[in-house]
Amino acid sequence: MPKIYDILIIGGGPAGLSAGLYASRSRLSVLVIEKGKFGGQATTTAELENYPGSIENCTGPALTERMKKQAEDFGTEFVKDEVQSVDFSGDIKVVNCLRETYQGKAVIIATGANPKPGGFKNEQNLRGKGVSYCAVCDADFFEGLDVAVVGGGDSAITEAIYLTKFAETVTVIHRRDALRAVKSLQEKAFKNPKIKFIWNSTVEEAKGDEILESLVLKNKITGELSELPVNGVFVFVGLIPITEVFEGKVTLDDKGYIPTDEEMRTNVPGVFAAGDVRVKTLRQVITASADGAIAATAAEKYINEKFNK
Repeated sequence: MPKIYDILIIGGGPAGLSAGLYASRSRLSVLVIEKGKFGGQATTTAELENYPGSIENCTGPALTERMKKQAEDFGTEFVKDEVQSVDFSGDIKVVNCLRETYQGKAVIIATGANPKPGGFKNEQNLRGKGVSYCAVCDADFFEGLDVAVVGGGDSAITEAIYLTKFAETVTVIHRRDALRAVKSLQEKAFKNPKIKFIWNSTVEEAKGDEILESLVLKNKITGELSELPVNGVFVFVGLIPITEVFEGKVTLDDKGYIPTDEEMRTNVPGVFAAGDVRVKTLRQVITASADGAIAATAAEKYINEKFNK
């Protein structure tokens, strides 16, 4: 007879790892299911200077590895598998994956979100050939070369600053006339001699045969087209929640995010959501971690009331 876990956690980023830690410390049986890297989007972050109490020069991979070790030490189990379908209709929730089917009394959805494409011509053709969505992953390929960053938020400016350690120049292309990043990041970027800015502009096309050679830009005010020679472009224009498999199983908003209450409960009893996948105003490692802790605590309460009467 297959094992029935107390909690199945789908996704092994900061939200899932935090949920695993809190649930396991409460002596619940917990399985974290992750199809990719444990640590999620945080593993693509070079510096986590805004995570309270983190060590100097803390990196995303280092922090999430410690999170995973903590959860493991309290008994959280981990498996690499990919969810194909779910059945949340019964008291026991069923998660069907490529390798196995898993069952649990409660589920925490912590699948996160993927980087949103820039939407310009030839983007997909040149993906991995100069078009990237992860500076930490790919920056060293552009040592001494000219690169561009598309976006104006915290992620875009953080990655632009990181890229200056490798690239000769970093040109930030932003569709507005002012950055959205926090002031401290803006100040760092404006002071960095390697970073240039092109305002009120969008990328229309990536040009190159086998590798990226230039970007065609369009000025949103004048409509003028120009060409920027670069060897790489890093796109940071938002996120797309990873929720396709949950369509029709839990309520999603018009952008695909999962609405929850303050205890991370979805519209389905026994199913919770935490981290970047849910409707929220701030998507950071600290808020994902907090969501995970709350979801685990709420799930424990649900299990006690539902199954331990």
